[in-house]
Amino acid sequence: MIEGLDPTAPATEVARALLGRDLVRIVDGVRRSGRIVEVEAYVGHEDRASHTWGGRRTKRNETMFMAGGHLYVYLIYGMHHCLNLVTGPEDHGEAVLLRALEPREGIEAMRIDRPKAKRARDLCRGPGRLCAALAVDRSLDGLAIGRSNDLWIEPGEPVDDSQCVTGPRIGLGHTGPWADAPLRYSILESPFVSDPRPISR
Repeated sequence: MIEGLDPTAPATEVARALLGRDLVRIVDGVRRSGRIVEVEAYVGHEDRASHTWGGRRTKRNETMFMAGGHLYVYLIYGMHHCLNLVTGPEDHGEAVLLRALEPREGIEAMRIDRPKAKRARDLCRGPGRLCAALAVDRSLDGLAIGRSNDLWIEPGEPVDDSQCVTGPRIGLGHTGPWADAPLRYSILESPFVSDPRPISR
């Protein structure tokens, strides 16, 4: 399990609870970590933006139907990985996408894997960059995060409700009202949040 967090809770609850926590990854004995500053919730079968919309089950998304607490890692555009924490009970098909981190540890190691990042704020700002900086790929798909020595979540620093911003998720295209659903959660005024920056509270 994840200390102080129930991953079998609904995606919206887990998404909010993840803000301020530290994501930790061990690569070749080096600890890389960052504070979670931005996430998106995907709430299951009814969510037109979710990979499990309408109950679709494929080889790609099967991990999303596992019980909360497992990792769902997929590849987009044939080149960028995205890291998600599966939430809810088994077969619910919910997950939280980890969108951005504030780098804390192993920054020099991150720079090696993210050579185009000129500033520390750009190392983990966006889901593909986050995965590159932490060396996350499909080999971690299905990992039970509460029992892993490779990647885990620590309590970090709680985020007060006054510092939590909600707004629409990014790049959803033609998903009807789901395109505007306030399911993106981020920390107010954090320079490490990805673009476009949310504007609602």
